[in-house]
Amino acid sequence: MELDLKEIRKNLDTIDDQLITLFRNRMELSSQVAAYKKESGMPILDTGRERQIINRVSAAAGEEFEHYAKLLYQTIFNVSRAYQAELLRPASSLVTKLEEAAKNIQPKMPGRALVACQGKEGAYSQKICDQMFEFADILYMNSFNDVFKAVETGMCPFGILPIENSTAGSVTQVYDLMEKHNFHIVRAARQRIEHRLLALPGTKFSDITEIVSHEQALRQCAAFLSANPKIKVTAMENTAVAANFVANSGRKDLAAIASPECEQLYGLETLSTQVSDSDHNFTRFICIAKDLKVYEGANKISLMLSAAHRPGSLYRLLSHISVMGLNLTKLESRPMPGKDFEFRFFFDIEASIKDPAVRNLIGELKNDSDQLVFLGNYEEMK
Repeated sequence: MELDLKEIRKNLDTIDDQLITLFRNRMELSSQVAAYKKESGMPILDTGRERQIINRVSAAAGEEFEHYAKLLYQTIFNVSRAYQAELLRPASSLVTKLEEAAKNIQPKMPGRALVACQGKEGAYSQKICDQMFEFADILYMNSFNDVFKAVETGMCPFGILPIENSTAGSVTQVYDLMEKHNFHIVRAARQRIEHRLLALPGTKFSDITEIVSHEQALRQCAAFLSANPKIKVTAMENTAVAANFVANSGRKDLAAIASPECEQLYGLETLSTQVSDSDHNFTRFICIAKDLKVYEGANKISLMLSAAHRPGSLYRLLSHISVMGLNLTKLESRPMPGKDFEFRFFFDIEASIKDPAVRNLIGELKNDSDQLVFLGNYEEMK
């Protein structure tokens, strides 16, 4: 007679009780292994030993369950290594720095600030800046690199940068510049992007031979541009810069893709409001500062790290996050200049450094990676 569900679950509970007892015993033995490795100067990771165990237990599990047994023991090894690393880890300067930041969380972002933005008045960065700061004095920069430098040198306490778009994807130029500058993210926000085709008053769409805008905006309007293949497309530093260029050109054959605000700012007229590939076009912006500052409500952590160029290195990093049960909201990879097929990774995690376990996790990730940079713990405005 087959067992009913209640009886099956009772048997599973009994097995789970046995498993957790065995798990505790195994972790206690792992602590003894950690002490021996410390005394002997041995590394925590022993790939040969792990391979032997996986081969043995997967064979014992049988053909039906061998892959599941391998996955189970890979997870057990990750947990065991993390525990050993915590026992053996010397005081980390990064973890100490995060502990200090957690003790000094600021109540709120300042309402008044000097902020570096790329472009001109009417740029999307300016709009998001006014959303983040009630009274912002904006210093306009020619490039994203100049925004980073303005913050890094102390010229401006804050800077605004676009980081990804729902249609065109990541702003790769900003990601690449992250590797070259010292900064911390203190806030993020999403903004709906509404592109318009703007030209001098009296211009007809049939007269247009060239369209100018920022590279990202052009990518977000790819379908519209493809439908008009005879029109030349020219990339410029910023959408507002493009609108200003059209306003000062005197040309009736030139148009810009820019925000609705640029129409009034630069004395232009709208030729079309149907230029974006999607009506749901959003760009995510970050606000950066030089020093590590965490404000109340911070619930997202961004990290930049490079993994060793060997099989399984990225998996081991991800397993630390998985074991903690944290939500990984973004994983971006960028090639490392001068290295063949090696990548630097950018992680966004829903977490706060107020949690000691999260601080320890970051310490473990630092130990298991070739390089780790803590980019910030911040709130993302809705």
